[in-house]
Amino acid sequence: MKRRIWAAVLTSVMTVGLGAIPAHAVPSQSITATATTEGDPVDPPLYEETADGDTVRVNVVTESRDDLSSAASTGDTLMSFSSLPMITLRVDRSGLDELAAQDGVVSVSEDTLSEPTLDESVPHIGGDQAIKAGKTGAGSAIAVIDTGVATSHPFLKDRVVAEACFSPIDPAYSATSLCPQGTAAEEGPGTADSEVGSCATITECEHGTHVAGIAAGDGTGITGAPVSGVAPGADVIAIQVFSKFDSEDYCGEGNTPCVKSFASAQVRALEKVLQLQQAGTPVIAANLSLGGGQYSSACASDVRKPMIDALLEAGVATVVAAGNNGFSNRVNSPACVSSAVTVGATTDDDEVASFSNRGPLLDLFAPGNDIVSSVISGYGSKSGTSMATPHVAGALAVLRQAYPTEGISSLVSLLATSGTLITDEAGVTVPRIDVGKAVAAIEPKPEADKKPRAFQVDNDKDIAIPDATATAAGATVTSPVTVAEYPGNAPKNLKAFVNITHAYRGDVKLELVSPAGTTHLLKAASTSDGTDDIVAEFTVDASASVANGQWTLRMTDTDDGDTGALTTWSLIFPTPFEQTTSQAIPDSGTLTSTINVTDIDGNAAGPLQVYANLTHTRIGDLRLILQSPDGQSYTLKPYGSEAGGTLQTTYGVDATEAVANGTWTLKVTDSATGSTGDLRGWSLGFPSYENQTVKAIPDKNYTEIWTKASGLSGVGSDKLQVYVHVEHEFLADLKIHLLAPDGSMHLLKDNGSPGRAGTLKKVYTVDATDLPVNGWWKLRVDDVGLGDTGTVNNFVVRF
Repeated sequence: MKRRIWAAVLTSVMTVGLGAIPAHAVPSQSITATATTEGDPVDPPLYEETADGDTVRVNVVTESRDDLSSAASTGDTLMSFSSLPMITLRVDRSGLDELAAQDGVVSVSEDTLSEPTLDESVPHIGGDQAIKAGKTGAGSAIAVIDTGVATSHPFLKDRVVAEACFSPIDPAYSATSLCPQGTAAEEGPGTADSEVGSCATITECEHGTHVAGIAAGDGTGITGAPVSGVAPGADVIAIQVFSKFDSEDYCGEGNTPCVKSFASAQVRALEKVLQLQQAGTPVIAANLSLGGGQYSSACASDVRKPMIDALLEAGVATVVAAGNNGFSNRVNSPACVSSAVTVGATTDDDEVASFSNRGPLLDLFAPGNDIVSSVISGYGSKSGTSMATPHVAGALAVLRQAYPTEGISSLVSLLATSGTLITDEAGVTVPRIDVGKAVAAIEPKPEADKKPRAFQVDNDKDIAIPDATATAAGATVTSPVTVAEYPGNAPKNLKAFVNITHAYRGDVKLELVSPAGTTHLLKAASTSDGTDDIVAEFTVDASASVANGQWTLRMTDTDDGDTGALTTWSLIFPTPFEQTTSQAIPDSGTLTSTINVTDIDGNAAGPLQVYANLTHTRIGDLRLILQSPDGQSYTLKPYGSEAGGTLQTTYGVDATEAVANGTWTLKVTDSATGSTGDLRGWSLGFPSYENQTVKAIPDKNYTEIWTKASGLSGVGSDKLQVYVHVEHEFLADLKIHLLAPDGSMHLLKDNGSPGRAGTLKKVYTVDATDLPVNGWWKLRVDDVGLGDTGTVNNFVVRF
C-alpha cells in the first residue's frame, strides 16, 4: 500500500509509504528472492532440488484458468483454487521441463513454508479512548488466518462468525492435517476450532487464539482477563492454515512436532475471505501473523500477491507481520507484498523491538512486546510482530465504525498520519499507530447519503461477444446490474432494453438471469434474421423471482462468421404503485380511488407520473384531482368540452413538496347528469434512473457517465436529486457537474476539498425548474490535479 495517500501529508517529515505485513518471534527460513531466467517461468533453484530424481511441491500460476488443465498434466495435483489461475503440484525434473515449455505458464515457484511469527498495549495506542468514545469495531469482521481459534474462549465467545481450515497433507514433508476431522480442507462451524483435533495437543496452536484476542477480545465481566482487545465489538473469521510436521528436517532437531503453513494454504484462505466479503460479510482486514524468508524490495512474484491485490480492491486490508529476525532493512514474505500493510513491533517505551524486522518496506509499528491476550489455558503473554499485527487489524475495524464512508486506503493512511513517529537506528521513520488520535483526527462525518431507489438501472460497459466456431457456439458473456430496495418480487412486465452492435443479429441468443438463477429467454437465435444490430426492449414475466439482487444479461453467439458487442442495456421496473380494479364513476358524483405508496424515501417526484385510464360518455364533464398523503391537491384535468370516449393519459405533476409514502387519492368528479363511465385503472410513477457502470477517472482529465430518460410527461423541478458515488486518491482534485438534456451544466461539487483520499457518496439537489426531463442526463467528473486517480462507481438521477 505504498501510495501518496499519507506520504503527501507528511512529506516534510518522512518518505515511508504504506506497505506490507509481518510475524511472531520465532526463527524463519533464511531465503532471499530469486529471479527466473529470462523466458523460463521456473524458479532456478527448483532444477537443483530435482536434479537427483527428487520431487518438489510447487505453485504454478498460469495466464488464465483455461491453462490449468495442461499445467496439471505435468505432475500430481495437491491443491486447486476456485477463482485463481493457480494450482499446487508435486513435480519432478521432467515436470518442470514440461511446465517451462508451456506457453500459458507464468511462474513456477516452491510452495514455501511460513511459521507463526494486552492490558497495557491497548491504552498505549489510545484504544481505551476509542472504546470510551463508543468506537469498538462493531459492524466489521476481522479474518484471522493463523493456527485456528479457540472459538469457545470467553474472551472471544459468540463472535466467531465464520470458520474454515486449509491444512495440506503431504507425506513428503511429514505434513498432516490440523483440521478437526483430519482432512485437508474443511469449512463451516467448528472447522477452525484449535481446541478440537490434533491441534489441541500442540502448544503452538494457541497462537491464533492469542492473535484474535489482541484484535477483538472482550474481557467485560471476565475475572482475570485483559480489559479488551483493540476492537472488542468486531466479529472474527477464524481460518486455520497450518499443518503438523513430524520431521526434524522442517522442525529442527528436538523440536518435533511443529506447525508450519504452506503458501498455497494461505492463498486458499485469502480466496475464502474474498468470497465471504462478496457474500456480504463486512470484512475489514485479513490478519496474517506469519511469514518466512528475507526481502529488501517488494516481492512482485509472490503467489499471495494476486489475492492480496483483489482484497484491497474489494476494500479489505491484508495486514501482515514483518517478521522477527531483527533485520534492519528486510522483512519476511508475504510482508514484502506491496499491496499488503506491513507491521513491525515496538516496546512499551516506543523503541523498535530488538526482534522486529524493519526498513523501507515497513508501513506501521504497533506494540509487540509482552502482550497479554487469550491462550488455550486462559491468558498469557507473547512477544513478536505477530502480536503487533492484530493491533492494526483491530484499529482498522475501529476506524471503519468511526468513518463509515472512507475507503480502506484512507483508513490506513489515517493510522499513519495520526501515529507517533518512530525512527530506527538506520534513520528510517515509521509511525506507531494511535487509535485514539485517529478516531479524533478529523471531524466525524455523517453516514453516506442513501442512494435513491431507482426504477431503471443501466450498465454501459462494452462487452465483446465472442464469435462461434464452425463446430461450437462462442463463449457466453454476461453483464450484471444490481437491484436494491424493490419490495417483494419482480413484476410481470419487467423490461430489458438491449443495444448490441452485430453484423448478423440472428446469431445472438439473449437471456436474462434473475438473482435466484431463473433464466428468462429474451431472444432466441435465428438463422434467417440477417439484419444488423439489436436495439430492442424485451418484456418478461419475472413475478416468480425476488426483485433485489444481481440480474445478469447473458449473450451467446451461436453461429460463426460475424462478431459484435454489447454497448448498453437497462433493466426497467414499471411502477409497482397501481390500481387495476375497474370502478364506476357515479353520474353527477365523485369517485375516490386510492393507492398506497411505500419505500420511497423523502418527498415525491417532480414530475410525478400519474397515469389515468378511463372511459366516459362525456369526458368534458370530468375533473381529475390527485391528493397526496399529506393533503396537498393537484388538478390533473379540469372540466372541459371533450366528447365521450376513452382517456388514457400520463400527467406530469411537480409533487416535490408532498411526502411520498402513504395513501394517494385520485378523485374523479362528474359535474353533470346523464353521462356515465368507468375508471379502468391508474398508477403513480416516481422516475429515477441509475447507471452502475464503473468508469475510471483519468489523472488530470475527465470522464462522463450518463443515463437516458424517455417517455416522461412534465418538466423539471427545483428539487432534482443527483446521487454520486466516486472513489479517489485525492478528493480535492475533483470537480463534478450535472449536464442536462438541454446542454446546461450544473455544478455539484467544486474542487478544493476534502483534502484526502476516500469515498464520496452524496445526494445533491439541483434546480432544474422547467428544464426538459427527457433525454440524456450526464455526470461529468473532472480531475483538475496531477498525481491521483479514481473511479465513478454509481450515478442516479431522481426526479
